[in-house]
Amino acid sequence: MTTPDHAQPDAQASLDEVSQTPGETIDQASDVVGQPEDSIDPFVPVEGDEQDDESRERALRAGLADYELADEDMALLSGEYDQDGDLEPEAPLPVLAIVGRPNVGKSTLVNRILGRREAVTEDKPGVTRDRVSYPAEWAGRQFTLVDTGGWEVDVAGIEARVAEQAEVAIALSDAVVFVVDATVGPTATDERVVKLLRKSGKPVVLCANKVDGARGEADATELWSLGLGEPHPVSALHGRGTGDLLDAAMKALPLVSEHAVVLPSGPRRVALVGRPNVGKSSLLNKVAGSDRVVVDSVAGTTRDPVDELVLLKGIPWWFVDTAGIRRRVHQTKGADFYASLRTQAAIEKAEVAVVLVDASVPLTEQDTRVISQVVDAGRALVIAYNKWDLMDEDRRPFLEREIEKDLVQIQWAPRVNVSARTGWHTDRLVPALERSLESWDKRIPTGRLNAFLGELVAAHPHPLRGGKQPRILFATQASTRPPRFVIFATGFLEAGYRRFIERRLRETFGFEGTPIEISVRVREKRKR
Repeated sequence: MTTPDHAQPDAQASLDEVSQTPGETIDQASDVVGQPEDSIDPFVPVEGDEQDDESRERALRAGLADYELADEDMALLSGEYDQDGDLEPEAPLPVLAIVGRPNVGKSTLVNRILGRREAVTEDKPGVTRDRVSYPAEWAGRQFTLVDTGGWEVDVAGIEARVAEQAEVAIALSDAVVFVVDATVGPTATDERVVKLLRKSGKPVVLCANKVDGARGEADATELWSLGLGEPHPVSALHGRGTGDLLDAAMKALPLVSEHAVVLPSGPRRVALVGRPNVGKSSLLNKVAGSDRVVVDSVAGTTRDPVDELVLLKGIPWWFVDTAGIRRRVHQTKGADFYASLRTQAAIEKAEVAVVLVDASVPLTEQDTRVISQVVDAGRALVIAYNKWDLMDEDRRPFLEREIEKDLVQIQWAPRVNVSARTGWHTDRLVPALERSLESWDKRIPTGRLNAFLGELVAAHPHPLRGGKQPRILFATQASTRPPRFVIFATGFLEAGYRRFIERRLRETFGFEGTPIEISVRVREKRKR
């Protein structure tokens, strides 16, 4: 028998129709062709309670015994799913600050102590701008290592704010490692730093960096003139002498910190991301209530991710300021390239990302790329339209059209209109973050999920392809953070139908602010 043309549209048209009007298209196909008897769905839509859902789940699980299942399928069906545990509270750790004038190798020394490339480095002055904290360990002792920007005297603009952050790092530390370039010798700026350190009253360990051999050790002896005691010759680049330096630092570092505080248990981690110069650092300073990070009109001010514990409405949050993500990372070089890599790592370590968009200018390809980067990392999402105070009234209808056109795939993300400069509506960030994280952690009971799919498939079956119709056998939520669903079916489910399922999942269960992953496992009946 020849099937009517309208019953079997081409594949691409079918995907579009399923995505837009699934009920109308699929019902039309089933009316013409009919549903084969052996593909009748086992789900029976009922308006029952939890007991009905549980009995449905048991019946569907029993039906899976007739199908070929792999070991990973059995592990999944046994209820083993991934779930991040609560963060354990940490004791306050003593703080060791690394200070010095620009381009003496402070960040290189930090990376050497940490044993990995964490801080952004480049062979030019002024790369590090903020004070950045890292957990570190030496000889069984744990401590907090603080990298700082170069301290200079009589500077203005961004260099002055960098110097201010270095001074704050000294004030909040328990001991200081003062790094000096041994190949240059003591300079007037070094002597001014010494006065600053003596005024602070903190224990100081003198590091003579860039000492690569015996000749350099002779140069390091000149640093006795600074009056800070024995200079420790070190090559931060090659690791020479860093062990002796750390041994001396551990002697100067107290066992109990005078400045660190006990961290609250399990604060949620929020990454502030976006393209350069959209106001990420300004927003962090506003919510923190202090000038925690350097802010300047020059794009790309932030280089290293900066963590700050912020108390909002009595709830602690870890806010992470990140470097702006540029148009094409592979075309950047030097510090900007490594800053982009650190930003990607910060997104992956975070639980939720606040993507800042400049509302006063048209959306760019960079904005959509940053959002895609967060979604691909599986993190909860909040979109903050910053600089709302600078937006012209005539711009608002254009912004709405841009959102409908460019952000149509992420209509599920909460939107917040803010002004980081004035603080307008920044109080709305917390409710949006809580909604996104609640959805990110949400888990749907297996019985309720299968009841939902039963009703959905009964009302809108999958389109027939070649006279066959895939049948959904069972579904379960494999994990949270983000929610990931696994569907067992007798055939492949087309992308349009999976998007349809995702849309209905959001309509029924919420999932506002979190990406959803749906995977399909095609399983065949056991051979008798």
